Amino acid sequence: MSVRIRMKKFGRLHRPFYRICAIDRRAARNARVIEELGTYDPLVPETDARAILNGERIQHWLSVGAEPSDKVGVLIKKYGPGGTHVQQQQAALERLARSRHRARPITVGPAAAEESTAEPSDG
Repeated sequence: MSVRIRMKKFGRLHRPFYRICAIDRRAARNARVIEELGTYDPLVPETDARAILNGERIQHWLSVGAEPSDKVGVLIKKYGPGGTHVQQQQAALERLARSRHRARPITVGPAAAEESTAEPSDG
């Protein structure tokens, strides 16, 4: 069996999401996978944070003869083990985490919830 590393499409209309998988070469695009190796979300605003790869497992599959598809080959070259954009990816993931952290609503603990529900005294 020859194995190929390629993308499997998920998501919905106008909201694509891909999993990077090791699949039998003869199988259809969304066929059963051998192993999932990462994700690619083209709608993430930070370009370098779009691909998340498991470099250890990708290296294993490449060492046993799996061939990446054209698009996945580019992602592996950039963000895989020893990739050209690994530092930029880490910085982009940190920026994305910080922006998501700021966008979260403020969570109120049980003690603060009791204080906020109590009626204010006019003093």
